[in-house]
Amino acid sequence: MSRPATLLTSALLTRGLTTALRHRAPGGRDRWERKNHAGRTVDLYAGPASAVATALAAARVHPAAGLAVLAAGACGAYDDIAGADDPRRGFRAHLGALGTGEVTSGAVKLFGISAAALAAGSVLKERPLDRLLAGVVIAGAAHTANLLDVRPGRAAAAVLALAAPGLARGGAGGELAAVAVGGAGAVLPEDLGERAMLGDVGAHALGAVLGTAVVVANGRVGLLVHAGVVVVAAVGGDRVSGWARAL
Repeated sequence: MSRPATLLTSALLTRGLTTALRHRAPGGRDRWERKNHAGRTVDLYAGPASAVATALAAARVHPAAGLAVLAAGACGAYDDIAGADDPRRGFRAHLGALGTGEVTSGAVKLFGISAAALAAGSVLKERPLDRLLAGVVIAGAAHTANLLDVRPGRAAAAVLALAAPGLARGGAGGELAAVAVGGAGAVLPEDLGERAMLGDVGAHALGAVLGTAVVVANGRVGLLVHAGVVVVAAVGGDRVSGWARAL
């Protein structure tokens, strides 16, 4: 399948699943509504729709990529539900709680996404160091996208902008970039218009598919550079989120 066809498939799947969820609203519409930062009521359908759609589209390119995206979305969904009333954010807060014997939903998400990313990296790359770096890039990209999801459209726009140059690449890297562009582009209008919210499930999944595209398209040097970027973003998580809020 060509990159334009992959992009279109990802976008149409995302829009179709969003429409289907909105029509059925499993568990009742109240379960799918939240107040955003401005107090406006937004729905959550786009998050799981984009996660499932991009996981399916990514799996067609490489099963390991689909697994990483689906796991990132599932872990994000768990945190969205189990950690809805938990004010703690960031690695330090959740690892600190773990040090006292409390396993937070954020810690479950952190270790779950990391394990899935390392598993995917072990399949997508051949050498041990490259596998480790691949896991860091995929998990870090998922986390970074979530750090940006603090205002409407920030996470989706970032994934779209960062994945778009990858469309010029050939092979699986270009196709996975097309998956990311299609999914992010499909949710961006409603997200930016404050009608929908990605939540952890959508932000983590879109970040993960971007990460898989980077991993497949890069060798050792590229992996090192991208791993460094996502580690810096994780360490400065509050600043990254603050920058996203200020835009």
